[in-house]
Amino acid sequence: MTTWRPSPRIRFKALGLHWREGKLLASEVLGDDGNVKGVRPLGGSVEFGETAEEAVVREFREELDLEVKTHGPALYLENIYTHEGSLGHEVVALFEVTFTDAAFAGETRIEFRESDGSSCFAEWFDLEELDLLDGPRLYPNGLKALLAGSPKRQG
Repeated sequence: MTTWRPSPRIRFKALGLHWREGKLLASEVLGDDGNVKGVRPLGGSVEFGETAEEAVVREFREELDLEVKTHGPALYLENIYTHEGSLGHEVVALFEVTFTDAAFAGETRIEFRESDGSSCFAEWFDLEELDLLDGPRLYPNGLKALLAGSPKRQG
């Protein structure tokens, strides 16, 4: 298992919000002990010379071998956080994304690989089950409150 630490600089991330029956697709965020401490929508870093929208489309292609379409303008969130004692800082562009209904039909849990080759898992989560005392957190911090005020896609 690889231990991940935030970069000591501000990162620009692009994440995709995909909904199925009112539930958000999110990947597991693990602590150093290997246990799930939270979940986060799929996506990743915006590369130099790339728009945030291009980055989220590329990330879904790389991680899930899937073409997505973005809908509407991005929402932006600044996230200053601590992961396993290390400070992180990112600006996150959040895009509503859709893909074909046939993709992952009947599946509730998806395995995929990160760019470093590590195995990851994603599934659809009800927002009401996240950020509770006995459940996983939704990252980035503040995302649940931001989404609570916007309509959820059913796609």
